[in-house]
Amino acid sequence: MPSLLHHPLDPSSRLIRLMCAEYGVPLDMEEIKPWLRTAELLEINPAATLPIMLDDGDVPIVGLLANIHTIEDLYTPDAIAGLIPPEPLARAEMWRMIEWVISKLNDEVTRYVLEEKIVKRDQRGATPDPAVLRIAKANLNEHMLYFNWLFATRSWLTGDVMTLADFALAAHLSTLDYLGDIDWGKAGETRDWYSRIKSRPAFRTLLNDRVVAMPPHRGYADLDF
Repeated sequence: MPSLLHHPLDPSSRLIRLMCAEYGVPLDMEEIKPWLRTAELLEINPAATLPIMLDDGDVPIVGLLANIHTIEDLYTPDAIAGLIPPEPLARAEMWRMIEWVISKLNDEVTRYVLEEKIVKRDQRGATPDPAVLRIAKANLNEHMLYFNWLFATRSWLTGDVMTLADFALAAHLSTLDYLGDIDWGKAGETRDWYSRIKSRPAFRTLLNDRVVAMPPHRGYADLDF
C-alpha cells in the first residue's frame, strides 16, 4: 500500500487524496508539517513541499503534478471514467482551470490564509495579520464571482463532466471552509456545485479531518450546509 506524506489542510495533498479515493486506491497516511523543514523531509524533498507518495522500494513521488500523473498512469480503473478527459480540447480546459486553482487561487488566497492561521501557530509570538487576511478575503470574493459565472453555464468546472479540475477547486475550498473563510450564503452557483461534489464518497475522509486544537468551522462536515 502506498503511503502519503500530507498535512490535513494542505490543498495539494487533499487533491491527491480525493483522486486516490475516487479511483479506490488505499493510502497509508502520514501527517507532517512541511513548514518545520525537518531533516527527514528535506532529505526526500529539499523544497519541503507536499504531497509526497512513498511505496516500499520505490523512488518517492514528489510534488502535485508528479503525483497526479503517477496515479493516472498506475491506478486509473477500467470500471469508471477517468478524471482526465480523453478529448484534447476538454483536457486543455481542465488543465487551464487546474492551473487557475493551484497557481492563481493558491497564490492570492489559500497560501495567505494557511500561513496566517496555521503556520504561525508554530512560530513563537506570531499572530495572524488582519490586514493580510482582509486582502485574502477580498481576493477570494473576486475568485468566487468568476466561479459563479462559470457554474451558471456549466454543470462542472470545465463542462458537462466532472474532471480533476473539480477536485482541485474542491480541495482548496474545503481547506478554506474548514477555517471558516467562505460565506456559503453568498456563494451562489458555487455553493450548489460544492454541495454536489461534497456528497461524493471520495470526500468522506476529508470531512473527517481535524487539526489539533482547531476544530472545523460550523457546517464543514455537513452535507446540508
